[in-house]
Amino acid sequence: MALPDLIPLDVLFGNPERRAPALSPDGSKLAYLAPVEGVLNIWVGSTGLDDAKPVTTDEGRGVRQYWWAKDGQHLLYLQDTGGDENWRLHTVDLKEGTVVDRTPFAGVQARIVGLSSRVPDQVLVGLNRDDPRFHDVYRLHLASGTLTKELTNPGFDDWLVDHSLTVRGGIQAREDGGVDYMVRDGEGWRVAWRVTPEDNTLNSSGVLGFDGQDRHLWIVETTSGNTACLSSLDLELGQLTVVARDDDRDLLSAVLHPQTFEPQLAAFATDRWTYRVLDETVAADVATAAALDDGDLHLVSRDEADRLWVLAFVRDRGSPLYFLFDRDSGQGTRLFEEQPKLAAYELAEMVPFAFTARDGLTIHGFATFPPGVDADNLPAVVSVHGGPWGARHSWGYVAAAQWLANRGYVCLEINYRGSGGYGRDFINASAHEWAGRMHDDLIDGLEWAIAQGWVDRDRVGIFGGSYGGYAALVGATFTPDVFRCAIDIVGPSNLVSLLETIPPYWVGIANMFYRLLGHPERDRDFLWQRSPLSRVDQIKIPMLIGQGANDPRVKQAESEQIVAAMVKAGIPHEYILFADEGHGFAKPENMTRFNIAAENFLAEHLGGRAEGS
Repeated sequence: MALPDLIPLDVLFGNPERRAPALSPDGSKLAYLAPVEGVLNIWVGSTGLDDAKPVTTDEGRGVRQYWWAKDGQHLLYLQDTGGDENWRLHTVDLKEGTVVDRTPFAGVQARIVGLSSRVPDQVLVGLNRDDPRFHDVYRLHLASGTLTKELTNPGFDDWLVDHSLTVRGGIQAREDGGVDYMVRDGEGWRVAWRVTPEDNTLNSSGVLGFDGQDRHLWIVETTSGNTACLSSLDLELGQLTVVARDDDRDLLSAVLHPQTFEPQLAAFATDRWTYRVLDETVAADVATAAALDDGDLHLVSRDEADRLWVLAFVRDRGSPLYFLFDRDSGQGTRLFEEQPKLAAYELAEMVPFAFTARDGLTIHGFATFPPGVDADNLPAVVSVHGGPWGARHSWGYVAAAQWLANRGYVCLEINYRGSGGYGRDFINASAHEWAGRMHDDLIDGLEWAIAQGWVDRDRVGIFGGSYGGYAALVGATFTPDVFRCAIDIVGPSNLVSLLETIPPYWVGIANMFYRLLGHPERDRDFLWQRSPLSRVDQIKIPMLIGQGANDPRVKQAESEQIVAAMVKAGIPHEYILFADEGHGFAKPENMTRFNIAAENFLAEHLGGRAEGS
């Protein structure tokens, strides 16, 4: 038995051929992202795709997120500079063929606050132009291009906007880590509903929008139980009505009808993503659509008439596959696969698993094994997701997992406590547990895999970005005898300086960080003790560190200070700084450069394969 052919890094991590398809409101056009001279841009054509052409000409980091305006003539997209996350809102006029920056303000972050088919020629935009902490509401008229300030932010982290594009309220963070849903009361605001700190955990709180009569809000909440559910909130009475709940799993998303805004589908996942039908009028369509492929079905776009659906099928041994589904005929037409070049190579199966942590908590995860060889005493890499709260590893195609498996490693992805999908109590079990029980979960998962006979304990690395990068640093400093090497991408090394330099517009999220992580003043000593920088003298293994110079979340200093400490201590390491990146690497050439360094690093220290060897 032998490993299959090496998959080139540019196939694994390069630009997709096409991705993110979205129907125009009338269903006559289809937009998607695709490269233009190596940079992702927006393309638009008919639903047959044969006549699609690029409508943007970005030459930098590429377009990553876009929306159809409800008038069907304009597209909207956000773009920052070098990863600084000071997003600017651009509009694309398909009739005139023009692209205009509608928020050309230096150092200001734009957000889309509201879109509505009932007011198709307008967009509500949030800008922190006057106070970097808070986004005021502006109204953009698409035809004229006028941008007018409509409402000064009284201290809200988010806005509640109805279908007439009227601001009805906002969400305001409290110092204890909870939030209040505020609504207009004359010239002021009143509290309509309060969320406790324990129920404000990113994955278990959120607004999906108003109902069709603009009376109730559809929200995701855990106030009425441990798992996140879909509920209706009456803002006048402050009453909740649960619509969809699973006692064992969090609600991950819900689909609302594009005109009535009634809930139709609710999505849950432990291992695989599944839809629960809430509206029987779509039950037969969902069943027919699901039969088009054996991957996990996601409804990603549809027209306003709800006749055409764009479906994505998520698979583990192939990139996402998209179909156009016509509800009238019941026929599905294949659109495209994100990265069809992968079909030429043998990909690995992703296998769910679960184990019991040392304190009795059940932890779930996924293992991706090298194809073509027995899963017996193999080198391994623990790949740690970022976030940490609310984020999670999920089943499906994961480029990093396929990369590691193809190079000969077992890739272990462990949803440690704090990960999303497993209930409010699972999130709150992570309180004050950075470098504590959250890291224990990773070690316990590794030990469980070793006990299955899969992994050689003397050939294990740890790898991740953001919180995952922090976990890699913790692996090298708190458990230096467990791992042979560590790869950190934009991971914080000092929790005190991390919290003291978070972006000003994270003022609301900061209170949740203080509750779950620690307060930079009250818990200063504790945070320092849980910081890898405080234990740099414990590092025994080689390190590879990657950082974006423009990262607004985990500043460049977080990497520089631990690199300086390793230089002073004479610890082997490699540090790669990207001048044109932020929190993670977006440009394919930068990603390729770092991944070449990473796979050579892993090959040297764990013995796997590398493309250049």
